[in-house]
Amino acid sequence: MNYRLRDMPMSRFCFVGTVIFVGLLAVCEGRAGGAKLVLTPKPAPAPRINGPTVYGCRPGRPFLYRVPCTGTRPIEFTADELPETLRLDAASGIITGNAPATRGTYRVTLKARNAHGEDARPLRLVVGDQLALTPPMGWNSWYIHYSRVTERHMREAADAMIASGMADFGYQYVNVDDCWTKRKGDEPYRDKDGRLLTNAKFPDIKAMVDYIHSKGLKAGTYTSPGPWTCARYVGAYGHEKQDAARLAEWGFDFLKYDWCSYGSYKHNQDLNVLKKPYLLMGNLLKTADRDIVFNLCQYGMGDVWKWGGQVGGNCWRTTHDLGLTAAGRLPGFYHVGLANARYWQYAKPGQWNDPDYILIGAVGDARTGGRGAPTSLTPNEQYSYMSMWCLMAAPLIFSGDMAQLDQFTLNVLCNAEVIAVDQDALGKQARIVRQSDSELVLAKPLEDGSTAVGLFNLGETPGELSVAWSELGLAGKQVARDPWRQKDLDVAEGKLSARVGRHGVALIRLRPAE
Repeated sequence: MNYRLRDMPMSRFCFVGTVIFVGLLAVCEGRAGGAKLVLTPKPAPAPRINGPTVYGCRPGRPFLYRVPCTGTRPIEFTADELPETLRLDAASGIITGNAPATRGTYRVTLKARNAHGEDARPLRLVVGDQLALTPPMGWNSWYIHYSRVTERHMREAADAMIASGMADFGYQYVNVDDCWTKRKGDEPYRDKDGRLLTNAKFPDIKAMVDYIHSKGLKAGTYTSPGPWTCARYVGAYGHEKQDAARLAEWGFDFLKYDWCSYGSYKHNQDLNVLKKPYLLMGNLLKTADRDIVFNLCQYGMGDVWKWGGQVGGNCWRTTHDLGLTAAGRLPGFYHVGLANARYWQYAKPGQWNDPDYILIGAVGDARTGGRGAPTSLTPNEQYSYMSMWCLMAAPLIFSGDMAQLDQFTLNVLCNAEVIAVDQDALGKQARIVRQSDSELVLAKPLEDGSTAVGLFNLGETPGELSVAWSELGLAGKQVARDPWRQKDLDVAEGKLSARVGRHGVALIRLRPAE
């Protein structure tokens, strides 16, 4: 049999002997990337609990977790074996309180019920020293609001995260980037006691954070170890202890710490110099009276993936800014992603390689601080982008316009099975199986014994990509599943092959047939 998959409906698959051919994105083969074909099925009306199966927190710290769950509301939530220091709101699915004072693993069963059915999901609460046991998920203001960002934008982003359904798939951080402190020249920068002041666009930042928390979401922020941020707003230099305490007092849950002007004050960039400001802030955050995930933004200097966890980092940028990466034959995200993929062996629970944000939907031009315009990425490229980030166990931080979330963008961002590859509790980043100018093959082992495989067509024309079981360390028959369509395909043995469109991907999850 010789089927031309681009002539077949997207729902048709062809199996030949022990080789499985999948038609993922096969119709999107033109140079423009084809129509915006939505692959992600609509959520069922019955509840489905999403999100990670493991969650880290520190003893006795304030606790906030919104159970990610799709399905028709109202939904009634319950939790078996929830520690007595925590309480679950049955209507909202928001868990609040304080983490248990005793270190250890607490095994909770989350449950959700509505008129259409019910669901249950285990959640291991690991009370100890490590946060971010799975990669952080959320939104960041930079690539859409730049210096225009205001408190109103942040509140509206939190509203949109709930209304769009993103929170139901595990997105939880609402992060303001640069430009919320005082701009250089706009004194005073601090009060008489040295405490950090905000600019006029953030008149009540504590109330803003409280509003985000009221949705069951978490609030993140940004500063620099230098005296000035990248946009020339006040940084933390010389006030690190005060600023760490101030951020905790306001209630922030995430800190992006951007190198920026620190380099101009510390010209000698040996390893100790590169580590010093991050070690200082990392130690301060560990002793804060709340859990604050620590994101090191220093562009991969000094091979940060080798030591970022040692200074308290939970994730660290491995490259320069994706939004400033010029496109060549391939769009910029490929260049950043291919660089980040090389460091796969350094990622583990609580310590993640960060290739920067997901820039799809309506997004600004980083070179001009421009307002949002539809992404120039083709549909194939957007599916490849999300698939690559999930295989790399990267933080999933969207930085497009939350006010312009169309159906296609949400279909890329909000596929529960694709996200599950990223959030897998085993905490492994995909290794590079094979790479050339025309293809990339990534393979990520998962906690249940299955393997997620990405076949990426880096070429300019559609083509057939394949990978043998021997390359993946597999043997015997494997059930192949398409996470984008959330369908089992068939049983395969020996080899996986797919016809993939230009700049497209075949994302397949393989599990032993027996």
